[in-house]
Amino acid sequence: MCRFLAYRGDPIFLADLVCAPAHSLVHQSLHAIEAKTETNGDGFGIGWYRERREPGLYREVRPAWSDENLRSLCDQVRSSLFFAHVRAATGTATMRANCHPFTHGPHLFMHNGQIGGYKKIKRRLEAMIPDDLFDTRHGTTDSEAIFLLALANGLADEPVAAMARTLKTVRGLMDEAGITEPFKFTAAFTDGESLFAYRWSSDAQPPTLYFRESDSNLLVVSEPIDDKAKGWREVPKGCSLVARAGSPVTVECLNEAMSRLAA
Repeated sequence: MCRFLAYRGDPIFLADLVCAPAHSLVHQSLHAIEAKTETNGDGFGIGWYRERREPGLYREVRPAWSDENLRSLCDQVRSSLFFAHVRAATGTATMRANCHPFTHGPHLFMHNGQIGGYKKIKRRLEAMIPDDLFDTRHGTTDSEAIFLLALANGLADEPVAAMARTLKTVRGLMDEAGITEPFKFTAAFTDGESLFAYRWSSDAQPPTLYFRESDSNLLVVSEPIDDKAKGWREVPKGCSLVARAGSPVTVECLNEAMSRLAA
Protein backbone atom coordinates (compact mmCIF):
# COMPACT_ATOMS: atom_id res chain seq x y z
CA MET A 1 0.00 0.00 0.00
CA CYS A 2 1.12 3.56 -0.69
CA ARG A 3 1.48 6.47 1.74
CA PHE A 4 0.39 10.05 1.13
CA LEU A 5 0.05 13.52 2.63
CA ALA A 6 -2.22 16.46 1.80
CA TYR A 7 -1.94 19.96 3.26
CA ARG A 8 -4.08 23.10 3.07
CA GLY A 9 -3.45 26.22 5.11
CA ASP A 10 -0.90 28.99 5.57
CA PRO A 11 1.88 28.85 2.96
CA ILE A 12 4.77 26.67 4.09
CA PHE A 13 7.75 25.00 2.44
CA LEU A 14 6.96 21.47 1.33
CA ALA A 15 10.05 20.24 3.18
CA ASP A 16 8.44 21.17 6.51
CA LEU A 17 6.08 18.20 6.14
CA VAL A 18 7.45 16.00 3.36
CA CYS A 19 11.05 15.77 4.59
CA ALA A 20 11.64 17.29 8.02
CA PRO A 21 9.44 15.42 10.57
CA ALA A 22 10.78 12.34 12.35
CA HIS A 23 8.31 10.11 10.51
CA SER A 24 8.05 12.24 7.36
CA LEU A 25 6.67 10.95 4.08
CA VAL A 26 10.25 10.45 2.85
CA HIS A 27 10.92 8.36 5.97
CA GLN A 28 7.69 6.42 5.36
CA SER A 29 8.88 5.55 1.86
CA LEU A 30 11.46 3.32 3.54
CA HIS A 31 9.92 2.63 6.97
CA ALA A 32 6.11 2.82 6.92
CA ILE A 33 4.50 1.60 10.13
CA GLU A 34 0.79 1.23 9.37
CA ALA A 35 1.02 0.04 5.77
CA LYS A 36 0.75 -3.49 4.40
CA THR A 37 4.33 -3.13 3.18
CA GLU A 38 7.05 -1.23 5.05
CA THR A 39 8.78 -0.01 1.88
CA ASN A 40 7.11 2.30 -0.64
CA GLY A 41 9.90 2.60 -3.18
CA ASP A 42 8.13 2.38 -6.56
CA GLY A 43 8.26 6.09 -7.27
CA PHE A 44 6.82 9.24 -5.74
CA GLY A 45 5.18 12.51 -6.67
CA ILE A 46 4.34 15.98 -5.41
CA GLY A 47 1.69 18.40 -6.67
CA TRP A 48 1.37 21.97 -5.49
CA TYR A 49 -0.48 25.23 -6.14
CA ARG A 50 1.00 28.72 -6.42
CA GLU A 51 -0.13 31.64 -8.60
CA ARG A 52 -1.49 29.57 -11.48
CA ARG A 53 -4.82 27.75 -11.38
CA GLU A 54 -3.23 24.49 -12.56
CA PRO A 55 -0.95 22.73 -10.08
CA GLY A 56 2.74 22.11 -10.51
CA LEU A 57 3.68 18.44 -10.70
CA TYR A 58 6.88 16.48 -10.16
CA ARG A 59 6.88 12.69 -10.37
CA GLU A 60 9.74 10.22 -10.52
CA VAL A 61 10.26 6.46 -10.48
CA ARG A 62 13.22 6.57 -8.10
CA PRO A 63 12.50 5.93 -4.41
CA ALA A 64 11.77 9.13 -2.52
CA TRP A 65 14.54 8.44 -0.01
CA SER A 66 17.21 8.52 -2.75
CA ASP A 67 16.15 11.45 -4.89
CA GLU A 68 18.10 14.63 -4.19
CA ASN A 69 15.90 16.60 -6.59
CA LEU A 70 12.86 15.96 -4.39
CA ARG A 71 14.61 17.36 -1.34
CA SER A 72 15.83 20.40 -3.26
CA LEU A 73 12.36 21.15 -4.64
CA CYS A 74 10.74 20.74 -1.25
CA ASP A 75 13.30 23.13 0.27
CA GLN A 76 12.45 25.80 -2.32
CA VAL A 77 8.73 25.42 -3.07
CA ARG A 78 6.32 27.21 -0.74
CA SER A 79 2.59 26.50 -1.07
CA SER A 80 -0.70 26.76 0.78
CA LEU A 81 -2.05 23.55 -0.75
CA PHE A 82 -0.06 20.53 -1.83
CA PHE A 83 -0.14 16.74 -2.19
CA ALA A 84 2.72 14.26 -1.78
CA HIS A 85 2.69 10.51 -2.40
CA VAL A 86 5.09 7.57 -2.18
CA ARG A 87 4.12 4.49 -4.17
CA ALA A 88 4.10 0.75 -3.55
CA ALA A 89 3.03 -0.79 -6.86
CA THR A 90 0.18 -3.32 -6.85
CA GLY A 91 0.65 -5.07 -10.18
CA THR A 92 1.20 -2.23 -12.65
CA ALA A 93 4.48 -0.98 -14.09
CA THR A 94 6.89 1.28 -12.25
CA MET A 95 6.94 4.26 -14.58
CA ARG A 96 6.48 7.99 -14.20
CA ALA A 97 2.95 8.02 -15.64
CA ASN A 98 1.85 5.59 -12.92
CA CYS A 99 3.14 7.75 -10.07
CA HIS A 100 0.69 9.86 -8.06
CA PRO A 101 -0.71 12.45 -7.81
CA PHE A 102 -2.68 12.59 -11.05
CA THR A 103 -3.82 15.90 -12.46
CA HIS A 104 -6.55 17.07 -14.79
CA GLY A 105 -6.97 20.82 -15.30
CA PRO A 106 -7.00 22.41 -11.82
CA HIS A 107 -7.55 19.09 -10.05
CA LEU A 108 -5.22 16.77 -8.14
CA PHE A 109 -5.99 13.21 -7.05
CA MET A 110 -4.01 10.49 -5.25
CA HIS A 111 -4.94 7.04 -3.99
CA ASN A 112 -3.82 4.38 -1.55
CA GLY A 113 -5.30 0.94 -2.06
CA GLN A 114 -6.30 -1.24 -4.99
CA ILE A 115 -9.17 -2.81 -6.90
CA GLY A 116 -9.05 -6.52 -6.20
CA GLY A 117 -8.85 -8.54 -9.41
CA TYR A 118 -8.38 -5.35 -11.41
CA LYS A 119 -7.22 -7.12 -14.59
CA LYS A 120 -10.59 -8.89 -14.83
CA ILE A 121 -12.52 -5.62 -15.07
CA LYS A 122 -9.90 -3.23 -16.51
CA ARG A 123 -11.29 -3.18 -20.05
CA ARG A 124 -14.90 -2.72 -18.93
CA LEU A 125 -13.98 0.00 -16.45
CA GLU A 126 -11.96 1.93 -19.03
CA ALA A 127 -14.86 1.67 -21.51
CA MET A 128 -16.94 3.74 -19.07
CA ILE A 129 -14.54 6.69 -19.25
CA PRO A 130 -15.63 9.25 -21.88
CA ASP A 131 -13.27 9.76 -24.81
CA ASP A 132 -12.26 13.30 -23.86
CA LEU A 133 -11.13 12.08 -20.44
CA PHE A 134 -9.69 8.79 -21.66
CA ASP A 135 -7.43 10.71 -24.04
CA THR A 136 -5.72 12.17 -20.95
CA ARG A 137 -4.97 8.73 -19.47
CA HIS A 138 -1.20 8.29 -19.63
CA GLY A 139 -0.67 5.40 -17.21
CA THR A 140 -2.07 1.94 -16.53
CA THR A 141 -3.11 2.08 -12.86
CA ASP A 142 -6.53 1.42 -11.40
CA SER A 143 -6.04 4.68 -9.44
CA GLU A 144 -5.95 6.85 -12.55
CA ALA A 145 -8.95 5.00 -14.01
CA ILE A 146 -10.93 5.64 -10.82
CA PHE A 147 -10.00 9.34 -10.97
CA LEU A 148 -11.11 9.77 -14.59
CA LEU A 149 -14.34 7.83 -14.04
CA ALA A 150 -15.07 9.96 -10.96
CA LEU A 151 -14.53 13.12 -13.02
CA ALA A 152 -17.01 11.77 -15.56
CA ASN A 153 -19.44 11.17 -12.67
CA GLY A 154 -19.26 14.82 -11.57
CA LEU A 155 -16.36 14.81 -9.11
CA ALA A 156 -15.60 18.48 -9.74
CA ASP A 157 -19.11 19.53 -8.67
CA GLU A 158 -20.15 16.83 -6.18
CA PRO A 159 -16.98 15.35 -4.69
CA VAL A 160 -18.71 13.03 -2.22
CA ALA A 161 -21.72 11.96 -4.28
CA ALA A 162 -19.63 11.47 -7.43
CA MET A 163 -17.11 9.34 -5.58
CA ALA A 164 -19.93 7.29 -4.09
CA ARG A 165 -21.28 6.68 -7.61
CA THR A 166 -17.83 5.68 -8.79
CA LEU A 167 -17.15 3.26 -5.95
CA LYS A 168 -20.55 1.67 -6.42
CA THR A 169 -19.94 1.25 -10.16
CA VAL A 170 -16.55 -0.38 -9.63
CA ARG A 171 -17.95 -2.65 -6.92
CA GLY A 172 -20.73 -3.69 -9.31
CA LEU A 173 -18.19 -4.62 -11.99
CA MET A 174 -16.30 -6.70 -9.45
CA ASP A 175 -19.44 -8.54 -8.40
CA GLU A 176 -20.34 -9.30 -12.01
CA ALA A 177 -16.84 -10.67 -12.60
CA GLY A 178 -17.05 -12.84 -9.49
CA ILE A 179 -14.11 -11.11 -7.81
CA THR A 180 -13.82 -11.86 -4.11
CA GLU A 181 -10.67 -9.84 -3.40
CA PRO A 182 -11.44 -6.55 -1.58
CA PHE A 183 -11.57 -3.11 -3.11
CA LYS A 184 -9.56 -0.84 -0.81
CA PHE A 185 -9.79 2.91 -1.26
CA THR A 186 -8.35 5.83 0.64
CA ALA A 187 -7.77 8.90 -1.49
CA ALA A 188 -7.52 12.68 -1.60
CA PHE A 189 -8.89 15.13 -4.14
CA THR A 190 -8.67 18.90 -4.54
CA ASP A 191 -9.61 21.62 -6.99
CA GLY A 192 -6.92 23.93 -5.60
CA GLU A 193 -9.23 25.46 -2.98
CA SER A 194 -11.29 22.76 -1.27
CA LEU A 195 -9.86 19.45 -0.05
CA PHE A 196 -11.60 16.10 0.18
CA ALA A 197 -10.35 12.77 1.55
CA TYR A 198 -12.02 9.37 1.44
CA ARG A 199 -11.66 6.19 3.48
CA TRP A 200 -13.59 3.15 2.29
CA SER A 201 -13.20 -0.56 1.63
CA SER A 202 -15.48 -3.33 0.44
CA ASP A 203 -14.31 -5.52 3.34
CA ALA A 204 -14.70 -2.84 6.05
CA GLN A 205 -10.93 -2.76 6.56
CA PRO A 206 -9.79 0.33 4.65
CA PRO A 207 -6.21 1.59 4.77
CA THR A 208 -5.49 4.07 7.54
CA LEU A 209 -6.21 7.78 7.20
CA TYR A 210 -5.71 10.58 9.74
CA PHE A 211 -6.13 14.33 9.91
CA ARG A 212 -5.08 17.16 12.17
CA GLU A 213 -6.35 20.73 12.37
CA SER A 214 -4.35 23.61 13.80
CA ASP A 215 -5.90 27.07 13.51
CA SER A 216 -6.70 27.34 9.78
CA ASN A 217 -4.29 24.57 8.76
CA LEU A 218 -5.39 21.06 7.79
CA LEU A 219 -3.09 18.08 7.34
CA VAL A 220 -4.32 14.71 6.03
CA VAL A 221 -1.99 11.69 6.10
CA SER A 222 -1.94 7.94 5.63
CA GLU A 223 -0.15 7.72 8.95
CA PRO A 224 0.99 10.40 11.42
CA ILE A 225 4.29 12.10 10.64
CA ASP A 226 5.01 12.63 14.34
CA ASP A 227 3.71 11.51 17.74
CA LYS A 228 0.22 10.04 17.38
CA ALA A 229 -0.85 11.88 20.54
CA LYS A 230 -0.27 15.29 18.93
CA GLY A 231 -3.83 16.02 17.88
CA TRP A 232 -4.27 13.33 15.22
CA ARG A 233 -7.78 12.07 14.57
CA GLU A 234 -8.67 9.02 12.51
CA VAL A 235 -11.07 9.49 9.61
CA PRO A 236 -13.92 7.05 10.36
CA LYS A 237 -14.29 3.99 8.14
CA GLY A 238 -16.66 4.52 5.26
CA CYS A 239 -16.49 8.32 5.51
CA SER A 240 -15.28 11.38 3.64
CA LEU A 241 -13.41 14.33 5.11
CA VAL A 242 -14.80 17.54 3.61
CA ALA A 243 -12.85 20.81 3.83
CA ARG A 244 -14.58 23.31 1.56
CA ALA A 245 -12.96 26.70 1.09
CA GLY A 246 -14.21 29.10 3.78
CA SER A 247 -16.11 26.42 5.72
CA PRO A 248 -15.34 24.26 8.78
CA VAL A 249 -14.00 20.76 8.25
CA THR A 250 -16.76 18.14 8.39
CA VAL A 251 -17.08 14.38 8.01
CA GLU A 252 -19.72 12.90 5.71
CA CYS A 253 -20.73 9.25 5.50
CA LEU A 254 -19.67 7.77 2.18
CA ASN A 255 -21.49 4.54 2.93
CA GLU A 256 -24.76 6.44 3.33
CA ALA A 257 -24.21 8.20 0.02
CA MET A 258 -23.71 4.82 -1.64
CA SER A 259 -26.80 3.40 0.07
CA ARG A 260 -28.94 6.26 -1.23
CA LEU A 261 -27.86 5.32 -4.76
CA ALA A 262 -29.15 1.83 -4.19
CA ALA A 263 -32.57 3.06 -2.98
